[in-house]
Amino acid sequence: MSTGLLLGKFAPLHRGHQLLIETALAENDRVLAMIYHAPDVTKVPLPVRAGWIRALYPQVEVIEAWDGPMQVSNAPEIRRQHETYILGQLGERRVDAFYSSEFYGKHVSCALGAIDRRIDPERTRVPISATAIRAAPYQHREFLEPLVYRDLITRVVFLGAPSTGKSTLAAALAARHHTCWMPEYGREYWEAHQRQRRLSPTQLVEIAEGHRQREDRLAEQANRFLFVDTDASTTRHFARYYHGRALPRLDQLVAECAQRYDLIFLCEDDIAYADTWDRSGPANRREMQAQVKTDLALRKLPYLALHGPLEQRMAPVDQELARFVESC
Repeated sequence: MSTGLLLGKFAPLHRGHQLLIETALAENDRVLAMIYHAPDVTKVPLPVRAGWIRALYPQVEVIEAWDGPMQVSNAPEIRRQHETYILGQLGERRVDAFYSSEFYGKHVSCALGAIDRRIDPERTRVPISATAIRAAPYQHREFLEPLVYRDLITRVVFLGAPSTGKSTLAAALAARHHTCWMPEYGREYWEAHQRQRRLSPTQLVEIAEGHRQREDRLAEQANRFLFVDTDASTTRHFARYYHGRALPRLDQLVAECAQRYDLIFLCEDDIAYADTWDRSGPANRREMQAQVKTDLALRKLPYLALHGPLEQRMAPVDQELARFVESC
């Protein structure tokens, strides 16, 4: 059996990397992909980057290189560091061909005793680099798989009881940042399917599932940020209010929200109540607002509370977005 090896940060995985992987798969019985931790280059966690390859190419064996050398250069001592590390990670595994498009293809393949398979080093077949994508993901999203691009988007969710200004705020921020926003799917579903102002526990799960599916599709079109009106926890509040419980699948979707969103904002109930036909009154708003706050505390999720009219709420959101982007 022949074995091919790829090495990189895959920060992010793009079409050029995929050309390497697919060429290696076509030419070998077995393919290994070693991925460096590289926190100095990207804030996308190593398991996420490894997950992209595992999802798209399940036949590839991924090696997560948490303690790999940080420096990259053609200096002899740096080359030796990488060669020693790669050989140590491989152990007894023999490599027949080393796939790359970089200068290090020559010395790494020599150290491995493998064929130097340099693919598209001039970037003519896939005219892109990870550096260019990191600088402007939205402009270069054509070179990214949807599941990769989604993970590069900062997801911002707004929580709060009905009539606390979530939709208005999400839409205004999307316009300001030239991106899109996710409306509350539950309202649309409720208007289409409610019977005597009620939905079944199973239908409430369908709301949470549908909201997430639509949100993921929108993330593929978003520019840096995706602003989201509510999450599955809002649907669970309604499930408990109307039925006294939530189905296990809805609880699972709520638990997964902790990893879905980068920033959480709570819209306070200090604005005028909009008494529309589909709402249950200001007393119900106060009760649910207390439940939302308690739920966030129980799940130990950090959030920032927003007060006052629209412009007063937008300012702290913009400040938090700027701090978050700078930290990344």
